[in-house]
Amino acid sequence: MIVAVIPARGGSKRIKKKNIKNFLNKPIIYYPIKQIQKSKLFDKIIVSTDNKEISEISKKFGAEILFKRPKKLSNDYASTQEVIIHAVKWLTKNNYKPDIICCIYPTSVFINSHNLKESYKLFTKKKWNFIFSATNYLSPIQRAFYQKKNGNIKMFQPKNYFKRSQDLKKSYHDAGQFYWGTYDAWLNTKNLFNGNSTTYLLSQLKAHDINNIEDWKIAEKLYLINNKKI
Repeated sequence: MIVAVIPARGGSKRIKKKNIKNFLNKPIIYYPIKQIQKSKLFDKIIVSTDNKEISEISKKFGAEILFKRPKKLSNDYASTQEVIIHAVKWLTKNNYKPDIICCIYPTSVFINSHNLKESYKLFTKKKWNFIFSATNYLSPIQRAFYQKKNGNIKMFQPKNYFKRSQDLKKSYHDAGQFYWGTYDAWLNTKNLFNGNSTTYLLSQLKAHDINNIEDWKIAEKLYLINNKKI
């Protein structure tokens, strides 16, 4: 059994009702649900939430609400992995033991069925524990610096100041869209970023975090560009 789990709590702070706020006239959670359905990879699409409004909207678009997420997993400190483990254990206890679980964030507006299918092929071909979406940093992180309280700047790695960008290793970061994992891996791995994980790389145009209203507005423009509506 292959299951998609969408973690969507109700208590978002920086953007009110973030997981169901309208994104180009549709609740943002609509976009990942529809692409998950379009991929035809999953036996179940489950939304893990503590919020009634999120539950109703998710069901309207075709996802299932099989349980209410516990309060202890609905605060600012609960990790995504804890939420997925709870869902996996609930499914197992209720005779739905999944072989593969894909965590997909409710704000993944750039996710598409093609990437889901291609990443699934990569995931199963070499029997990875995890595969997740990632993209490259635009600038070399080896030449990053921080600013002190007095305004002075200091490089994290001063030895790289004179090195050419092309001589530095290319670096990547989590794109925050999807995470494929086996049943055992989700339950027994503390850190997804390990030697038994790999990435499915996305272009910068399809990888954009939404943490505040400015990010939201940029994401809407990027979505229109990606779908050739602008």
